Amino acid sequence: MPCILQVAIDVPLFRPFDYLPPEDRPVGEVPDGARVRVPVGSRRQVGVVVGRSARPAVPAATLRAIDELLDVEPVLDPTLLQLLRWTADYYHHPLGEVIAAALPKALRRGAPARAPPATRRRWRITSAGQSALRDAVPARATAQRALLTRLMQSPGGCPETQLPLGWRRGLAALRRHAWVEADEVPLEGAAPAGPEPASAPVPAPAPVPELSAAQRTASECIDAAATAGYRSFVLQGATGSGKTEVYLRCAQAALARGRTVLALVPEIALTPQLIERFRARLPGTLAVLHSGLSDAERLRAWRAAHAGDAAIVLGTRSAVFAPLPRLGLIIVDEEHDSSYKQQEGGCRYSARDVAVVRAQQAGVPIVLGSATPGFETLQNLASGRYQGLVLPRRADQAAAPLLRLVDLRAHAVRQGLSTPVLEAMRRHLAAGAQVLVFINRRGYAPTLLCTACGWIAPCRQCDARLTVHRARGTLDCHHCGASEPLPQRCPRCGFGVKPIGQGTERIEQVLQELFPNEALLRLDRDSAARPEQLHSIVQRLRRGEARILVGTQMVTKGHHFPHMMLAVVLNADQGLFSSDFRAAERLAQTIVQVAGRAGRGRERGEVLLQTEYPEHPLLQSLLAGGYEGFARVALEERQAARWPPFTRLALLRASTRSPEGALQFLAAARAAATTVTTTATTTAAFTAPSSPLRLLGPVAAAMARRAGRYHAQLLLESSERTTLHRFIDAWLPIVETLARARRVRYALDVDPLDIG
Repeated sequence: MPCILQVAIDVPLFRPFDYLPPEDRPVGEVPDGARVRVPVGSRRQVGVVVGRSARPAVPAATLRAIDELLDVEPVLDPTLLQLLRWTADYYHHPLGEVIAAALPKALRRGAPARAPPATRRRWRITSAGQSALRDAVPARATAQRALLTRLMQSPGGCPETQLPLGWRRGLAALRRHAWVEADEVPLEGAAPAGPEPASAPVPAPAPVPELSAAQRTASECIDAAATAGYRSFVLQGATGSGKTEVYLRCAQAALARGRTVLALVPEIALTPQLIERFRARLPGTLAVLHSGLSDAERLRAWRAAHAGDAAIVLGTRSAVFAPLPRLGLIIVDEEHDSSYKQQEGGCRYSARDVAVVRAQQAGVPIVLGSATPGFETLQNLASGRYQGLVLPRRADQAAAPLLRLVDLRAHAVRQGLSTPVLEAMRRHLAAGAQVLVFINRRGYAPTLLCTACGWIAPCRQCDARLTVHRARGTLDCHHCGASEPLPQRCPRCGFGVKPIGQGTERIEQVLQELFPNEALLRLDRDSAARPEQLHSIVQRLRRGEARILVGTQMVTKGHHFPHMMLAVVLNADQGLFSSDFRAAERLAQTIVQVAGRAGRGRERGEVLLQTEYPEHPLLQSLLAGGYEGFARVALEERQAARWPPFTRLALLRASTRSPEGALQFLAAARAAATTVTTTATTTAAFTAPSSPLRLLGPVAAAMARRAGRYHAQLLLESSERTTLHRFIDAWLPIVETLARARRVRYALDVDPLDIG
C-alpha cells in the first residue's frame, strides 16, 4: 500500500512534495483534497494532499512527516481536485499555486473549513472576585460592584445580554484582577453561519413572465440535456431578447431536481443586477464570490457553498472553482468578455474554458450566453462541439437599431463631435429620449503637448504618454498607475501646454456647453470606482434624471436603459489597424454591444459610428450582415492567416530591469528548444512554415517598458493542440534550469488574448 503522501504547496514548483503521514494517523485516514500543515525548511505551511505513492521522489532519509491534518473531510472533492489538476496541466502552472488561488485566504492559513457553531459568551465570578466584592472593591466603583453582584447571583455564569447596563465600563478592571472569567457556550436554536448578507435566503418569489416560443424551446432543450449529461449550449440573442429569463428557468429546474447552480459574470459591476434577478425568482440561498469581497465575506460564501447550504453560487472569474456538491448547471453570461481571462499574475486561465471542462467532468449542461459570441465559440458551433440556441428579437421589441456611418472627412468636427452627431442628439433629446455617447478612453485627454517645443508628457516608468485628468488636476498613467500634478507650463521650455485628443471628461465638458439645459452623467472607472457609485448612476438613468450618458466600455456590460434611443460611437476606428489579430473582433463586439443600448419599446433605435474609413471591410460587413456577417468574413481571414481558432498559441512572456535581459533570456529559451523532440516533430523544423509547431521571436512587447521593467515575448504556434502541449511539457523544465531564468520574471500564457 502506498505510504507516501504527495502535498501541493503554494510555491512556484511544479512537482508536489513527498511527506510521511502524521504520527497520530495512518496514511489511509488522510484523504486526498484535505489540508495539512507541513514543515517546509524552517517554516510550517498549509498544503493540500493531492495523491500518494509507494516510492518517494527524494531519498527516504530526507522524508519528513506531516505535522497536522486540518481536515477530516476534504476541502476539495475528487471532481474539483480533478478540475484543478486539469487547469494546472493545461496552463502549465504549478498545482500548488492553482489550488491556493481557488481557496479563500483564511483557509490557506489553516482556518476551519466549516463555520464554527454559533456561540454566546458567558461570564462568571471567580473565587478571587467573590473575596474582592466583600473586601477590595471600593463603594465608589459602582459599575464594578454592580457587575460582580449580578454575577454572584448566577454561579453557573451569566450571558452578556443579561448583564446590567454599563457593564463594559467595569469589565476591563475586573478581568485585569482576574475577578471574572468567560467561556463560550453553544447558542441553542441558532442557524448555521451562512454566506454574507447579500446572499440571504430569498423571501418570496417574484411574478414569472410568460416565455416566448424561442425562450421556451431553449429552456426545454437545456433542461432535457440535464438528464443526459454534459452538453454545451450557446445562447445567442440581442439585448432585451430574454437570455436572463432562460437562465432563470433552467436554474429553477436544476434546483427543483435537488441540484446546485454555478453562474458566472465577467465583472463585479454586473453582479448586483444578476443577484437581484436570481434572488427575486429562485428559492434557496445564493452565495456571492468575487474579488470585491472582504476576506471574511469570501470565507462565509465559500463555506456556504462547500457545506451545500448555498443552492446557487454567483460570481466572477475565480468563482469557477467554487466547491459545489450536487452541481447541476453552469451558466456563463457574456461569455465573449475578455475579463474571464486571467491576464496578469498567477495562473493565466480562462474561466469560460475552465467552466466548459468542469461541466464535462461533472456531466452537466453549460450555457454560454452572449449577443456577440467569441470566435472560438463560433468555431465550436460550426464544428458541432456546441449546440446553438438563438433568441430572435421579441414580438414586442423594436427592430434592430439603424446603424449608420458618419464620414469624418466630409463633416465639420467640434472637439471630437461631428455635425451629424450633434444634429441627431438634438433631434432625439427634443423627442424626450436619452442619448449615449461612447468613447473608450477615460480622462480628459490622452496627451499633454507643448506647442512650442513639442514636448509630450511621458510616463517615467512606461513607454506611454500620461493621460490628462483635469477634474483632479493630475497626469496619470493607465498602465502602471503613476500619477503627478498637472503642470501649467512645459517643464522643458516654460511655454504653455495644452491637452490633445478627447476622453470621457472632455466630451462631458463639451456636451455640457452644447446642451446646458440637459442633465448629463459620466460612466467610467473614475466616476464609478465603487459598485455603489455604478448602481447610483444606472438607477438615475433609468429614472430619467439625466438624458445624456457619456461612457466607456462599462456602459456595454449588460445595462438596460429603457429610454435610450440614440447611441454614438466616437472612436470607431480604434482597432481597425491594430497589430493585435483580435482587435477587429473586439471592436465589432463593442459596436454591437453599444448598439444594443439603443431602442425603446417598439421604437427603433439609431446608432452612429464616426469614422475616417467608412469603406473599411469590417465596418461594411457589420452594416451589411450584422455581427454574424462580420464574423463569417473575419473567420475566413483568420483561417487563411493561421490564427486562432484555427491554430493554437502560447506566449512565453518575460521582463527584466535591463533593456536586453528579457530578450536574452527568451533567446536562450528558444535555443533550448533545439534539445527537445516530440513524437510529432523535431525542433530542427520549428521555423518551417509547414511545421506543426513554430517558434516566433523573441521580440520586444508592443509596450516594451512598463512599470519600470522591460518586456519581451516568444510566441509558440501549432496547428495541433496536442503537439503544442507535448512540446511545452518537455521544454519548460529545461527553461527552468537556464542560468538566466533566475534573473527574470517569466510566465507562460496559453491561449493568450493579447499578443501585442
